Amino acid sequence: MTTAPSTAKDEAPQPPAAAPPKSGWAPLRPLILRLHFYAGVLVAPFLLVAAVTGLLYAASFQAEKIVYDHELTVPVGDRALPVSQQVAAAREAHPQGTVTAVRPAPEPDATTRVLLSGVPGVDADRTLAVFVDPYTGKVRGALEQYGSTGALPLRAWIDELHRDLHLGETGRLYSELAASWLWVIAAGGLVLWFSRRRALRTVRGTGGRRRTLGLHGTLGVWAAAGFFFLSATGLTWSAYAGANIDELRTSLGQATPSISAAAGGEHAGHGSAAGSGGGGEHGVGLDEVLAAARVEGLGDPVEIVPPADADSAYVVKQVQRGWPTKQDAVAVDPADGEVTDVLRFADFPVLAKLTRWGIDLHTGVLFGLANQIALMLLAFCLILLIVWGYRMWWQRGRDSAFGRPIPRGAWQQVPPQVLVPLLAVVAAVGYLVPLLGIPLAAFLAVDIALGEIAYRQGRRSYGGEAAAK
Repeated sequence: MTTAPSTAKDEAPQPPAAAPPKSGWAPLRPLILRLHFYAGVLVAPFLLVAAVTGLLYAASFQAEKIVYDHELTVPVGDRALPVSQQVAAAREAHPQGTVTAVRPAPEPDATTRVLLSGVPGVDADRTLAVFVDPYTGKVRGALEQYGSTGALPLRAWIDELHRDLHLGETGRLYSELAASWLWVIAAGGLVLWFSRRRALRTVRGTGGRRRTLGLHGTLGVWAAAGFFFLSATGLTWSAYAGANIDELRTSLGQATPSISAAAGGEHAGHGSAAGSGGGGEHGVGLDEVLAAARVEGLGDPVEIVPPADADSAYVVKQVQRGWPTKQDAVAVDPADGEVTDVLRFADFPVLAKLTRWGIDLHTGVLFGLANQIALMLLAFCLILLIVWGYRMWWQRGRDSAFGRPIPRGAWQQVPPQVLVPLLAVVAAVGYLVPLLGIPLAAFLAVDIALGEIAYRQGRRSYGGEAAAK
């Protein structure tokens, strides 16, 4: 029996090729993918409503100028009447209620607004704005006004639709939920996009779900910074997260300061609200108070707030939200017209300034039309991303069925040294932002329960098959 020549050397097993090293965050990717998927599916309807109503709100500024052109503008005259005469004309046309503020015409072709509270038929949280021609003293109309931005009925209606769907405090939960989750979804999308950007370089020319994914991811990356901004500023004045943010700012000494409206001097209480009949004229009067504010450098537009009681001063404050620095205020003693307090926006704490600018940007007033166009573009981007997101879910399925959800158990792949600090951070953020933390906890509870049910059903099915054999 002959023996074949040995080929052991040739047939010796080769060592397996080394697996490509995994990045440090690789175990987190399935967890982020699952969170992004479920948050997108469940929270997207709230985000879609917020985006559509936000788009309408950003467009309402220009619509308001068109709809209320007669009340807002006048032909330019030779000389404006004293503010006191303009207020008197408004009071003659609308004697009911109390003058709570006066906004002198900020531009040559603009009207003066005299704001009245306590007018029958006007909601308690609104005022009646009486529009007066500053040159002739004729009243050009009266409309309800809402908020510090001077929103008139059209914009106020859209504003409330965006904020609470006209459902009051209960409706505010929807907008806070959307703001609480928008940054989470955007952050998760960024991580997922950059983790597979090499694989998506060949998206051009492809179709189906891959094409939709490319469009969804590319637009999301470009718009992510805007979404972070909208989320952060939206939470600033929300019901629950906003209260926590205010407490945090106060504890850090970054609360928004306020001007002292206490009248000073031995003449405090003389010539004040008593006996004025709610007409806004107290002591030295509106004209002298406005002149004192001008000396302190308060340029148009300004708002004059009459004294609230016998011991209060006039407050004159700039209401120009279209530029970051025009936010100064002064208090003027009604007895002698002396300035008793000055509040400069330049002296605000850093976080107070950022809060003011953030809210004004979010509401579309900081830089006027440019701000409003940017908000409309962001809202439109969010609408497209939501539509494409649902389309991808549909394209993952078969036979016109939605795709399967991302599998459970992703958290088990995360190393403990990463998972434990991550859970601590999530718990802290969830406490600060309740409408992020509560839904997330509810989702985890339901998911764990469903997983346990599926596990037990699987065990019973396996046990029955074993017994049959």
